Amino acid sequence: MPSLRSRALSVALVLAGRRRRFASAEAVRARVASAARRPAPHLPPRRLGRVADISRTFVGAWPVYDVSPLGAEPSAQVLYVHGGGYVGELERPHWELVRTLVTRARARVVVPAYILAPRGTADRTVPVATDLLSGLIAGGGDGGTVLIGDSAGAGLALAAAQRLRDRDGGQPSRIVLVSPWLDVTMSHPDQAAIEEADPLLARAGLLEAGRLYAGTLDPEDPLVSPLRGSFAGLAPLTVFSGTRDVLSTDSRELVRRARAEGTEVEFHEAAGMPHAYPLLPVPEGRAARDRIVELVRSAADL
Repeated sequence: MPSLRSRALSVALVLAGRRRRFASAEAVRARVASAARRPAPHLPPRRLGRVADISRTFVGAWPVYDVSPLGAEPSAQVLYVHGGGYVGELERPHWELVRTLVTRARARVVVPAYILAPRGTADRTVPVATDLLSGLIAGGGDGGTVLIGDSAGAGLALAAAQRLRDRDGGQPSRIVLVSPWLDVTMSHPDQAAIEEADPLLARAGLLEAGRLYAGTLDPEDPLVSPLRGSFAGLAPLTVFSGTRDVLSTDSRELVRRARAEGTEVEFHEAAGMPHAYPLLPVPEGRAARDRIVELVRSAADL
């Protein structure tokens, strides 16, 4: 049974109209047009600078933030790829997760502000993410490298891990996927029923966002929809999903297929929880973040 706080938050999300952002293809196109006129900021919040050293570099056209524990040597490193349906910038919940990883896991967290769709399409975005991941693994030193992504960022993260495996067999210590969006076709037959209870997401808007991200590629291409790729030879996976998330079908399919192909998978499915619940200020979210911190700390001991 979901906690009282999580149930109240789900009601608040509905009342606040958060689902309207993906309610229709028109809503997504309007959001993209608005962002083109006035791009949303992706800067880290000022208070993060009180507990972390923050620097910014560029990888091609991507601003990439490097966030490390203040006055301490990091014990592991994380590549964190944020969600937002490929059309949304880094927001406060993403930076709060970064803060948790820095302060509690003593991790160096590398956060790319990747180019959003429709300018940033899978054929351009996945190769850059792959190179960034490869470079972190190669320069990681004694600590492990954990790849973390939420929602669309989890799809990009998994596609990058698959591409890196195919290129040279390289892998991070572990891959952590939070409410991953792994198939932009939105074609799973169970999604219609789940959508009715989802307080955040709707299929019509996601389908349009996925089309924009696919660009000239077929939406079924594994570069766009990594659920349609291979899972053999990947690093151990940890997956978090809630049952009130229309994308929970992607998580279940991933777990089934990855285990069938011999990949180690740890699966956390939280009853009654919405999309990206590990980023939310609820007891279930805190428990999920505790587990993510444990996994990053474990990578440091490898």
